Order: sequence, then structure tokens, then C-alpha cells
Amino acid sequence: MMNAFYAIGYMILAPFLGGLIAGIDRKITARMQGRVGPPILQPFYDVLKLFEKEKVVVTRSQNYYVLCYVVFMVFTGALFFSGGDILLVVFALTLSHIFLILGAYASNSPYSYIGAERELLQVMAFEPMIVIATIGMYMVTKLAIPKGSFYVSDIASLTIPLILYLPGIFLGLIYVITIKLRKSPFDLSTSHHAHQEIVKGVTTEFSGSTLGRIEVAHWYETVLLLAFVYLFFSFNPLMGVIAVLLVYLLEIFIDNNYPRVKWQMLLKSSWLVALILGMANIALLYYVRGV
Repeated sequence: MMNAFYAIGYMILAPFLGGLIAGIDRKITARMQGRVGPPILQPFYDVLKLFEKEKVVVTRSQNYYVLCYVVFMVFTGALFFSGGDILLVVFALTLSHIFLILGAYASNSPYSYIGAERELLQVMAFEPMIVIATIGMYMVTKLAIPKGSFYVSDIASLTIPLILYLPGIFLGLIYVITIKLRKSPFDLSTSHHAHQEIVKGVTTEFSGSTLGRIEVAHWYETVLLLAFVYLFFSFNPLMGVIAVLLVYLLEIFIDNNYPRVKWQMLLKSSWLVALILGMANIALLYYVRGV
């Protein structure tokens, strides 16, 4: 019953929390750049304005793909907060982005096409580390559950500090989360800032309410990604909240201090981090703890 309550709570509250995080992000970014910045509620004003605008569609299939993107993003978070299989969460998250990529390809715009290709590269860069993270979490659950478990509810209920067993995986996850948050230096496919050289990349040909839905889906995803961070400190809820705040502040700092890299560097660095931090952490856990 409680798991269903958490899932419903995510579906209702995540857009508001995600929009608030986006507003705070803008305000802190502005302060770091010596500007006053927009109001914290500005992201909500922007999305409401998008829903009021006329929706211009290049091809009807775009609407279908964006709808699937939003639905699967909401489903992914609901599955996570209901305590479901974390492997299924990862697969559903990937599938949601595939629909966004297909929507960008459907427009036949050169800017959108380049953005879609870069979005696909970012998915490829993110996947190895997140899969390694789920394997690491499964291995730690074997210390408390004989057969181990991939269920989020079992991972979150662990009384042993996950961060102590998976420090390398935690650092690697922070590295690749930058990709999903669309922060520099990994904002290759699209950006929330004006410095993007391919206009709006993957979202170039989306407008009006369709673009608004994509932004809301990103808010859902932001909350989901921060929930992944919280899992490492779930043994102490207060420490978990503090860790989430510090990690997001770190992401804002990185976003404002590092230039965007090329896609080759994105893939190489992400896979290298997954190999060194992720696999080394799993190997150490296997040989030292015998998990």
C-alpha cells in the first residue's frame, strides 16, 4: 500500500518539485555569473506560456513520440518510487529517451537530426555506468538478503550504508548524471542556456504544448535522478537529503565552470569512468567481501 502511495506521490508532486529545482538552479547560476536572475517560479511561467501558444507540428508522428516519452518517463519514476525492479527502471528510462530521439528524427530538420544523434550518443555514454550501479546495489543486498535483490524497496531498506560499499560507483554515477541533467560539459544534444551552437538541438522542431510536455518530463527525470543519489544514503534519511542537495549544487558548479566537450570525449570519458570506478568497485567488493 505504501509503495503505491509513493508512486502516486511521485506522479503528482515530481513536476512541482522538479520545476522548483529548475528555478533554484537558474537563480544560483545567475548569482554565480553576477546577475540577479529570474524568479524561482520562472520555469512554471515559461511552461504555462508554452501550453498557451499555438502548437505547430512538422509531422504528426512527433506528437505520438513525445507522448510516449512523457508516459514512459512518468512510468519509470513511478516504478522506482513504488519499489520495483531497478533493472526495469533503467530499461524504461532508456526507452523513454529513445522515443524523444525518434520524435527529433521524424522532423527531418538538420538541427533536430544532429540533436537526435547527439542524444543517442549521450544515452550510450550514460548506460554502462547506470547498469554497473544496479549490479553493485544488487551485490550489496546479498549481504542482507541471501539471494540478493534488484528491487528498489529492498535496496532502500538496507540498514548498511550503501555509500561505504560503493564509493567508486557513487562517484561514477555523479559523473554521468551530468549528462542526463543536460549540464555542461555534456549538454551536447540540447541546452537550457543560450550557448548551444545547434539552436535547441533535439527539441528544435518542437513548439507550444509539445515543448512544454518535454520540459515537464525533464522535471520528472530530475527528481528520479536525485532519488538514485538518495539510495546511497537511504540508511539515514537526513544524510540522504543533504547528499542530494550537495550533489545538485556540485552539478550547478560544474555547469558554470566547464566548457562543452566534443562527443568523442563524452563517450571516452564516460566509458572510462564506468570501467575504472565502476568495475574496480565491483571487483573489490567481490574479492574483499566475497559477495
